[in-house]
Amino acid sequence: MSQKEPEAKIFACSQSVYLAEKISKEYGIPLGKVSMSHYSDGEFQPSYEESIRGLRVFIVCSTFPNTDNLMELLLMIDAAKRASARHITAVMPYFGWARQDRKDKPRVPIGAKLIAKMLEAAGATRIMTMDLHADQIQGFFEKPVDHLFASTIFLPYVESLKLENLTIASPDMGGSKRAYAYSKFLESDVVICYKQRKEANVIDTMELIGEVKGKNVILVDDMIDTGGTLAKAADLMIERGALSVRAICTHAILSGKAYDRIEESKLSELIVTDSIPLKRESKKIKVVSCAPLFAEVMQMVQNNNSISGKFIM
Repeated sequence: MSQKEPEAKIFACSQSVYLAEKISKEYGIPLGKVSMSHYSDGEFQPSYEESIRGLRVFIVCSTFPNTDNLMELLLMIDAAKRASARHITAVMPYFGWARQDRKDKPRVPIGAKLIAKMLEAAGATRIMTMDLHADQIQGFFEKPVDHLFASTIFLPYVESLKLENLTIASPDMGGSKRAYAYSKFLESDVVICYKQRKEANVIDTMELIGEVKGKNVILVDDMIDTGGTLAKAADLMIERGALSVRAICTHAILSGKAYDRIEESKLSELIVTDSIPLKRESKKIKVVSCAPLFAEVMQMVQNNNSISGKFIM
């Protein structure tokens, strides 16, 4: 007799409830109940308010700063393990500390590897995330990793714009692979920005490799933090004769003066997902939800179906 697959339940960390509610609605089940106890010194303790014994548990949590998000996810994974959940999937639309994927100078940590080991030590049996800063982060895990691409939700939006003379651009050399993938699907040209930094989040110089005159340009990147790179790239492209410049960034970190930089830049539009909640509204920022993508892939995982059909590129 074949063993019946465990029922699935979806739970959320405190700062990701907004997204988990959308995912659970798309999935077709109610969001699971979790309570949180707080101590006066800031310590907290999550508690599942329903049985999860023998079930597949999906825990939705983007680990954007501060570190409470990551700590809460680890505690919820540990609690699920001790409550006898059969499968525990950490659903991390935004994987924090992903920029620390290598030693780029002496005496620094590899933060992404540390996070991977912490998740596994806590008891996660599967990781589901989207647009990692570096693909090789998947190799830091000894558990299955479902690495989804936001291109499956961005590309239909780009096609709906019906832009003529479309050119895809990468804001740096590291993102050229992503830009070429988009350009191949859209059958468009590619340009690359070459930048040099004085320090983290501070650009010294930027040059453009390719022609943008008379083109409608779309910059593609995995995340936008301070907005300095995209704002500078957009201004440079308009100076070089581009008709318009838009940007697609999966994760809207938008720290510091990012909102002001975006609004004051030559960008026509910034398209992001809701992997991280916006701190404020902006007329230039368009949010495309990743909830349907995660809900569909979670159902495929639950039913042991292949998810390769969800990878447009």
